[in-house]
Amino acid sequence: MTEKEGATKHQAKDEEKEAAETKVEAGDIVMVEYDAWVEDSKELFDTTNEAVAKDNDVFNEKMVYGPQPLIVGKGRLFPGLDEHMTKAEVGKEYEVLIPPEKAAGVRDPKLVELHPVREFLKQEIEPRVGLEVTVKNRPGHITAVTAGRVRVDFNNKLAGRTLKYKYKIVSKPTKPKELAELILKMSYGTSEGFDIEHHGKDFKVKLPDACKYDQRWILSKYGVVRDMRDVLGAETVSFIEEYSKPEKKEEPKEEQPKKEPKAEKPAEAPSEPDKAPEELSEADRKA
Repeated sequence: MTEKEGATKHQAKDEEKEAAETKVEAGDIVMVEYDAWVEDSKELFDTTNEAVAKDNDVFNEKMVYGPQPLIVGKGRLFPGLDEHMTKAEVGKEYEVLIPPEKAAGVRDPKLVELHPVREFLKQEIEPRVGLEVTVKNRPGHITAVTAGRVRVDFNNKLAGRTLKYKYKIVSKPTKPKELAELILKMSYGTSEGFDIEHHGKDFKVKLPDACKYDQRWILSKYGVVRDMRDVLGAETVSFIEEYSKPEKKEEPKEEQPKKEPKAEKPAEAPSEPDKAPEELSEADRKA
């Protein structure tokens, strides 16, 4: 092989590696910026951009804005968006229209029901249009309130709507530890305080104190295990809880108040001892 042929082969490998890093495949976790609208009403219903959220009056102070981790090609997104992202490249901007059947589905009229107002009043809920409610363990939203009746739509709010997404995949992380942290963030909402170790396909996750008694964690950890298996090919996922015995703190000794020195009593002049009878003078005996 000549020097020129070697350089050409080396360049081809670099280009192949670069293409693999920029091309998105099913099962990848990617960091995505996006804005999402309902096409016919131009209503913004989701965004990762704080300025866009404020401009459209949908700003949520509890939300952390910026690129969000998403798993593509695993049925976690709307089907139309999922299909489009698996053909996308890192760093490019895309705009895609998604019809209802590949978004939130077509609207089912049978999922619109009337319920008595008293059902809500018993739960101390004042029914109003747009309010999200749960009726018999089914989530829905109120679309009308009339005398004694409340109309509840159990369809997804986006059902029957064509959606428009404008998005850019800003990065495709590849390091196992970083991917595990993103999985924790997607399932539990944060990876802060978790300590992750991995040896091949075995992962150990040490839990922070904050989640040991958190009901959300009990529900989230099954999703974490599922995603670590699907995305990282994990064979064993161990969660470690540590409870250290608190160190006994010595209570500071109370300082005894200093005793003030007692004032010395002035010395009394010694009294003259009684004289013995034989020592009495003649004048004393006659007295």
